[in-house]
Amino acid sequence: MKIKRTALAAVAGAAAILGCATVPGSGEADAVAQRMVMSAFRDQGIAKVDRVAAIDETLKECNAADVAGKPLDAGAAKRIEAANLKTIKWPGDGRYLGDWKEGEKIAQSGRGLTWTDDAKTVNGGNCYNCHQISKQEISFGTIGPSLFNYGKIRGVADPASPAAQPVVQYTWGKIWNAKAYNACSNMPRSGHMGNLSEQQIRHIMALLLDPKSPVNQ
Repeated sequence: MKIKRTALAAVAGAAAILGCATVPGSGEADAVAQRMVMSAFRDQGIAKVDRVAAIDETLKECNAADVAGKPLDAGAAKRIEAANLKTIKWPGDGRYLGDWKEGEKIAQSGRGLTWTDDAKTVNGGNCYNCHQISKQEISFGTIGPSLFNYGKIRGVADPASPAAQPVVQYTWGKIWNAKAYNACSNMPRSGHMGNLSEQQIRHIMALLLDPKSPVNQ
């Protein structure tokens, strides 16, 4: 997504300098950007160029708005969120929480899907790249909000209780497909894109919501 946005931004800048009539985000700009991407990247290991080329309608609209330097139209945002909400796969057995200790391992791991990884490498969540999660971790990103005390702040003393269900379900949905709640969210669509398995998401859910997790201490 970041690669696509950079390419489109470069095209838009070049068009402005040359006095070109191409409007940023138009079909012509997209085509030029696509050619730039395909010429600048190559398949290597398990990382294939088709990942960059496979841009769905959600990303196309968000990228176009980003390049144009303006917020996505409210109507388009609602439509995108509704479409992504339909893609969320809720746990078939009704179990939302796994083992928070496993969740911490997944949150810490940035492995998987890179050209240096073996195809059998288990993907990590790389959650600390964008969020503070546990108090013990001293290195974390700030692209996303702090998740420390995530469940405690939201009053989730018992994740299985009916009162906690709205928070539990929202959290699952947000991890599965963040764009269902924020059309142009920078958060990865971890479940929707197959980056994390259903069981891995359960473990991250436990890290965030289990009262015994260090996140909620």
